[in-house]
Amino acid sequence: MTKDFDLIAELRDGAGTSNSRRLRRSGMVPAVIYGAGRENLSLIIDHNHLLQKLASENFLTSILSIKIQDKEESVLIKDIQIHPSKRQVMHLDMQRVVADQILRVNVPIHFLNGDSAPGVKLEGGTVSALMNEVEVSCLPKDLPERLEVDVAAMELDELLYLSDIPLAEGIEIPLLTQEEPNNEPIVAIRLLRIQEEEPEEVVVEGEEGEEVEGAEATDETTESEGDNTDTDSEDNKHDNS
Repeated sequence: MTKDFDLIAELRDGAGTSNSRRLRRSGMVPAVIYGAGRENLSLIIDHNHLLQKLASENFLTSILSIKIQDKEESVLIKDIQIHPSKRQVMHLDMQRVVADQILRVNVPIHFLNGDSAPGVKLEGGTVSALMNEVEVSCLPKDLPERLEVDVAAMELDELLYLSDIPLAEGIEIPLLTQEEPNNEPIVAIRLLRIQEEEPEEVVVEGEEGEEVEGAEATDETTESEGDNTDTDSEDNKHDNS
């Protein structure tokens, strides 16, 4: 279990959209703590302080210590809302952590020694991560910062699966322990394929800018069209008489 991150929060006064907007304009992030059979707490956290913590990959998968006035709680971030076009945290959801209650948390997967793999070193392949994180189930004391997978022995076109991830005692992957296990692939070594560009279609234009299909038009066809035009003109004259 990692517990290296501290947050400082204050109790929040007021609620609603307008209140949340006012807080964000003043540099604060609305947040909530829930769980463990206790009442929810509405909080505010300094935005810049939170951004500094978010710079660490382990922040979102760690047990956090949050100080609220003169009290301290252990929490885990369950949801974080980020503005779609700005580097701004909009809202934070945190769940209380109880020592004897199982957690389910998404943990990052790190692939090690890719440059040493025969499929890369000898056959020119590239390590292709098919899964960057996976949900684990464990007690808070057993929560890992990350899962590490050694790919040093992988050959070209070889796959590794969820069942190939080494797990410490007390940690499970729910996808593998559910009633119908789903042993998904997590990494492969593949050759990068360069897509060939299709030749550009050449369009031939006539004098009027019209497209001409096929080969050159024959003189015979042109003359035939001229004869038909003359005949149509004569017919029109007779009709008008």
